[in-house]
Amino acid sequence: MPALSTGSGSDTGLYELLAALPGQLQPHVDSQEDLTFLWDIFGEKSLHSLVKIHEKLHYYEKQNPVPILHGAAVLADDLAEELQNKPLNSEIRELLKLLSKPNVKALLSVHDTVAQKNYDPVLPPMPDDIDDEEDSVKIIRLVKNREPLGATIKKDEQTGAIVVARIMRGGAADRSGLIHVGDELREVNGIPVEDKRPEEIIQILAQSQGAITFKIIPSIKEETPSKEGKMFIKALFDYDPNEDKAIPCKEAGLSFKKGDILQIMSQDDATWWQAKHAGDANPRAGLIPSKHFQERRLALRRPEILVQPFKVSSRKSSGFRRSFRLSRKDKKTNKSMYECKKSDQYDTADVPTYEEVTPYRRQTNEKYRLVVLVGPVGVGLNELKRKLLISDTQHYGVTVPHTTRAKRSQESDGVEYIFISKHLFETDVQNNKFIEYGEYKNNYYGTSIDSVRSVLAKNKVCLLDVQPHTVKHLRTLEFKPYVIFIKPPSIERLRETRKNAKIISGRDDQGAAKPFTEEDFQDMIKSAQIMENQYGHLFDKIIVNDDLTVAFNELKTTFDKLETEAHWVPVSWLHS
Repeated sequence: MPALSTGSGSDTGLYELLAALPGQLQPHVDSQEDLTFLWDIFGEKSLHSLVKIHEKLHYYEKQNPVPILHGAAVLADDLAEELQNKPLNSEIRELLKLLSKPNVKALLSVHDTVAQKNYDPVLPPMPDDIDDEEDSVKIIRLVKNREPLGATIKKDEQTGAIVVARIMRGGAADRSGLIHVGDELREVNGIPVEDKRPEEIIQILAQSQGAITFKIIPSIKEETPSKEGKMFIKALFDYDPNEDKAIPCKEAGLSFKKGDILQIMSQDDATWWQAKHAGDANPRAGLIPSKHFQERRLALRRPEILVQPFKVSSRKSSGFRRSFRLSRKDKKTNKSMYECKKSDQYDTADVPTYEEVTPYRRQTNEKYRLVVLVGPVGVGLNELKRKLLISDTQHYGVTVPHTTRAKRSQESDGVEYIFISKHLFETDVQNNKFIEYGEYKNNYYGTSIDSVRSVLAKNKVCLLDVQPHTVKHLRTLEFKPYVIFIKPPSIERLRETRKNAKIISGRDDQGAAKPFTEEDFQDMIKSAQIMENQYGHLFDKIIVNDDLTVAFNELKTTFDKLETEAHWVPVSWLHS
């Protein structure tokens, strides 16, 4: 057999011995089953890792650095005393001056303290009361610092035993590799836990400091290695574990806000996933409700959805035409391209929980992402679009709406509108060619999906202004929309900043501009709240239009980042 080497080659000595052992024992093994068992035992990767660690420690134990002396301060005093008896030249005077300085004496004192201290780890003694008959019992010691141990426990309903319910990925227990799901907990720091409730045991752990000793009976269930940790999701709701009565351990919960990107570390539990915030340096995961569990909870408590009628409105300013806009005051209702298949109520009844996402950066040869602007009537969305178009007419573009009304003398087909017959319009509606459409004074108006494609085909950023219920149908691989919600400020700020402004009423160019009324402000605030409550999970960015110039600059910065930086998008867009 090869001898165990030491020194610089020690990391291959015992390791090679273990690898060669089954082959050398083969002539002495009677059955193939026994030989297979030996290969499995001595070929275990964890055993090889432990051996390598042992040999490294053994090597460094012999080669560890030691101080040259332990009493530098005393030596310095002796040297100073000796030099006093010598003829004093300039070098001796300078050395004596240095040795007498307080900071040098302090440095030598610290050196001696460090040199004389033993830094080897001191482990607590093993308990004396270990039952020899319990050969399956494990004694585990974990050192507790400020972080939680990262494990939850529960009482087995059938046996009454306290068992480990889950191990939090990245936590102290997980990193130790010593505690596993299903392990039965017998003692904590010598305190029996059989008759205690999980809450009492958690209290014992909370009050414990330093090394904590666990006496456990290992679970016989083998754990399969997890392949998770590469899945990212976008949270579509706010979550605070302290307000969740269903969570098994509030301290283990992970709080997040709508729009946060979470990295899923484990989906072993069908009810409670383990996750951490994407990019968080802390490896420890926290509990969040699973998608299925959260959908069930939200579906049960979701209030009845309000679907309000909308009116068509539009404006024309400096050659710029507003795309299809809607107001709730008219008796006519707008339609979306999908209305023949799904009602608005059904569309908005989807329960928002999580959406799987992946990073995406637009490549130079790709079309620009569709930019969808959403906001209540009067919020200033149209003015922001106009400022964007004026800032770079070659880079930004808007759709040309369709209409069935007669063309006026000063209008050109395909510029202000695309003029088509009522029959053709209705045929296109049946063929789902409109993103949304409506009727005003016996004429149809609408925005077609081809008009969006036309802008994108010109290598321009298409600015599309639609009602929020339409957004979800535009979220496809083809358009990869980035949705921006233009939100009004507080009603006090509206009264202050819009007192001299005017709002356009009416769908067509004959619509009159009138000053904002208090009712307009109330409607704007209420409409924005409904939009955010029902469709907020579809918004990628929220910009408050308190000041038009500030809001425009924020919008422009957002556009620049959208074209140059990576953003999280639904996985389905890139794997369709």
